[in-house]
Amino acid sequence: MRKTYQLNIEGKNRDRLLDAAKHDIRKYIKRERAKALPAGVDFWDFDCKCGASEATASVVPFADLISSVDALVKEGGDQFYVEVVAKHGHRAARPAAAGSEADAQ
Repeated sequence: MRKTYQLNIEGKNRDRLLDAAKHDIRKYIKRERAKALPAGVDFWDFDCKCGASEATASVVPFADLISSVDALVKEGGDQFYVEVVAKHGHRAARPAAAGSEADAQ
């Protein structure tokens, strides 16, 4: 999903437009996570970018996507750009040393 959300539309409340944009982002993520996983894939991961425009968008961690949108809106911008692209995720095994310490306690 690559989309620019406008926050100043005549006749519409700015806070409601922000809530609708966040809902749209969460709905996309939920829809992508519901898709069947290909063979050998553990989970769906996401590459995210956020910024005032497509040209100024910077990479943000998936967990900080909504908070970065909030930060952009607090700066007073009229729009913001969000890019969320699904990718395959593979779980990494925990190191054996960390597991043996937990057993010893």
